[in-house]
Amino acid sequence: MVTPPSRKAILSLYASTLRTAKSFSSYNFRNYFVSRTQDTFRGMQVEQDPTKLSQAYNMAVKELAVLRRSAVLNQLYGGSRLAVEEQSDIRTKGDT
Repeated sequence: MVTPPSRKAILSLYASTLRTAKSFSSYNFRNYFVSRTQDTFRGMQVEQDPTKLSQAYNMAVKELAVLRRSAVLNQLYGGSRLAVEEQSDIRTKGDT
């Protein structure tokens, strides 16, 4: 029998994944990954089977590693801010 991850471990993983998703400099990527993270963890919240919960948790850990690498690349090569984003007075690297 598989021991499911603790509630604290799941919440910690959720917070880390959400923080990483919010670190994307690209508006579209950022919103997509925040939404995807919320959907993934809502599914884990209602899961009753410990085996499926453990599998979902392990998959989320692997996805977090990929998301972190992708966020770093996105920050390196991010473009200028879109019109739908809140504009700042401080110019950034992508602003012209």
